[in-house]
Amino acid sequence: MLSYFSRVWAARYFWVHLALADLRSRWRRSFFGVTWSIIQPLGLTLLLTLVFSRLFNTDIVTYAPYILSGIIVWEYISANTVGGSLSFVQADAYIKQCNHPLAIYTLRGVVGSAIVLMLASLSLYGWVAVVLPQNIGWCWLATLTIYPILALIAWPVSTILAYISARFRDVPHALGLVMQSLWFVSPVYFEAKMFQNGGLHALVDYNPIYHILQLIRAPLLQGQWPTVSNYMFSIGTAVFFGVVAILVGYKSERKVIFYL
Repeated sequence: MLSYFSRVWAARYFWVHLALADLRSRWRRSFFGVTWSIIQPLGLTLLLTLVFSRLFNTDIVTYAPYILSGIIVWEYISANTVGGSLSFVQADAYIKQCNHPLAIYTLRGVVGSAIVLMLASLSLYGWVAVVLPQNIGWCWLATLTIYPILALIAWPVSTILAYISARFRDVPHALGLVMQSLWFVSPVYFEAKMFQNGGLHALVDYNPIYHILQLIRAPLLQGQWPTVSNYMFSIGTAVFFGVVAILVGYKSERKVIFYL
């Protein structure tokens, strides 16, 4: 296993180049370019906040950054599940010509999405600093932990899905439905207290998405450090999917070339 990761590291210039090439392609010939990573979540936040704050009678000042944090994290998760499942299929030309570890092709997407996430997060930090200045403190340092933890979850998840999707091409289509379902049962846009008041505590207490979101929401929106439970669920999720990805890769990596 160490030799496998050493090969991934040895190919770092290759997958970093691919990740940056994806970003350049994404913003090529765009007037606003990289700033679209900030404009898009802000525009969607304004729209959703105006609607949901009326429907749920919530304070627009605190609800807006709540929605914004949900948007940027959910976009990262969605990009590395639905998009990540196609990693091997889209990189079939490289896979057929180069003897690199297949995990670099999902890592490519994880790195590119992480850059977009960090850019989008700038708008969240700025917004909270303006509307909730009382929350500024040392606890904000805890928000930095969400980036490596999310990456450690997204990489194995997208790798598992890429292996399955190489064999079964219906997987990306099915994932659209799965992700939409997860969105409805997770406190991404809806506040956690709505689930709790409705007797749906399990959808919050045992939902890894909630605990991942708390890594950035607790410091910014509540001025508090994330709880030990938040870190345990988040890191536990990363370990679980990491182990599954290793097992799946060990059995399936050599077979992928025949499915492409």
